[in-house]
Amino acid sequence: MNPLHSTPSPKIAYFCMEFGLQNDIPTYSGGLGMLAGDTLRAAADLSVPMVGVSLLYRKGYFKQEIADGKQVEGAVHWWPEQYLKCLDVRVEVEVAGRTVALRVWRTAVEGIDGHEVPVYLLDSDLEENDAEDRTITDSLYLGDERYRLKQEIVLGMGGRRALEAIGFEPDRFHMNEGHSSLLALDLLEEALADDGGVEADDAAFQAAIAKVKRRCVFTTHTPVPAGHDRFPKSLATELLGEARMGLYARLPGLQTTELNMSILGLELSGYTFGVAQRHGEVSRGMFPGREIHAITNGVHSVCWTGAPMAALFDEHIPHWRHHNYALRLAQSIPLAEIRAAHQEAKNTLIAEVNRNGYEFSEDLFTIGFARRSTSYKRPLLLLRDIRRLCDIASRWGTLQVVYAGKSHPRDFEGKRQIEALLRLKEELHPHVRLAYLPGYNMDLGLKMVSGVDLWLNTPMAPLEASGTSGMKAAHNGVPSLSVRDGWWCEGYIAGTTGWVIEPTHHAGEEANNADAGQLYRLLDEEVLPLHLRDPDGWAAVMRSAIALNGSYFNAERMLGEYLTRAYAHGDK
Repeated sequence: MNPLHSTPSPKIAYFCMEFGLQNDIPTYSGGLGMLAGDTLRAAADLSVPMVGVSLLYRKGYFKQEIADGKQVEGAVHWWPEQYLKCLDVRVEVEVAGRTVALRVWRTAVEGIDGHEVPVYLLDSDLEENDAEDRTITDSLYLGDERYRLKQEIVLGMGGRRALEAIGFEPDRFHMNEGHSSLLALDLLEEALADDGGVEADDAAFQAAIAKVKRRCVFTTHTPVPAGHDRFPKSLATELLGEARMGLYARLPGLQTTELNMSILGLELSGYTFGVAQRHGEVSRGMFPGREIHAITNGVHSVCWTGAPMAALFDEHIPHWRHHNYALRLAQSIPLAEIRAAHQEAKNTLIAEVNRNGYEFSEDLFTIGFARRSTSYKRPLLLLRDIRRLCDIASRWGTLQVVYAGKSHPRDFEGKRQIEALLRLKEELHPHVRLAYLPGYNMDLGLKMVSGVDLWLNTPMAPLEASGTSGMKAAHNGVPSLSVRDGWWCEGYIAGTTGWVIEPTHHAGEEANNADAGQLYRLLDEEVLPLHLRDPDGWAAVMRSAIALNGSYFNAERMLGEYLTRAYAHGDK
């Protein structure tokens, strides 16, 4: 029984294309996987009967290196048997008229009191499969649309069959983004099996849809249209078959010229939501006429609090690990102890930076920026006016900026941005020291969010769905300077938790110029003066970030909302 309920929790199957489970299991690429991993960690802490379902990815995403000022992609080498248990379970799915056999690997996330949440990863690399089909589960996000749709068939339909074979019968299927939406179509096909399938009359068809909706929950994550998977009808028909596409075509509100995975998930789920209050508003604009709620993301407090700050919490707030909202009591921690814990974490980060060939100082103001390198994230905004940034640094002291993040191998603009950043290193010297750390992963992420002095986030609004890295920084007493978008619309409190770049009425390059101007003004007139002239005032902002943002923007609160709102819908 879940402690948030007086009645037993429903059994949840949580499907996601990626899971950030641990550093050495390369089944994640970025924020979606980190959120999925944190959801399972919270479920384990709260003893929620949940399982995770995804793919194995024998070749992972990719290994990032920086050579000659450019991102270089390398192969990932890992051996699943060192981390996972191969179950004596085989299931089959049909892809392009062929039977594809799948085996199932198991790992588990262990909660704070020992409760385990199993994670099942599907693997098509079996001798009985066609050579092409053996590679379906090789790589994360790196194939063409044909490859991607095959993976989504395996995830949605194969994942559901795997749970049946294992003996786990979910009360709710949670589809975390549209990649797994075919499981809902599979449920619809099953519900219509005795009523003629695609030829069922309207009453039977509507009854089957209602039955599926009672079991399905859907999260949409991106306000960027390109982030929603769509496949040509011809390809979808070839891989899924005429009958399944006939079912899809009968669903109301769908364009039958393509297979739209997000629309499919929305249409067949009884509860749908975005990942921040602002994102809920944007999503309702993207999908007019649909009821889309909002449950703001949270991060796993224990996982994303660095060791020095965690030790401080253990001393002053002994029950914070079991009750994350207790971080509100951080307001009573002495400011000097906040500063000392942060300095210890900062020393660890600077040592990591210098291991990569840089010469950073533990005593200089350090800004962190780490996320997927792509154009709308605007990693170059801070460096838009080199002269002005260097002038600010000459007045207040040398600045240090630590960047990290991978660019998708086919995102050529994102890779060009990494090159542009690295080309600016010499031009910035000696006023601004810039480092770009390769191989952004869970371990490096924790060092950054706990070790920098200021967390910077500058996406083009309203394209940030949530943005959880700033929540992680807040758990470590690191304030954010961010655009007013995503979670920061809720987390920003003027003069208390950080600083905000306000929206303007400009567009394109004018918007970039206006936002950069605000960023420089904030650094020059508010951030750096407070940090350098008023150490106690700065530490008070750090403490407030923990107490106000850390206590709320955590996965424990988020999962509590899932349980009382999203997962409860089928009981009404």
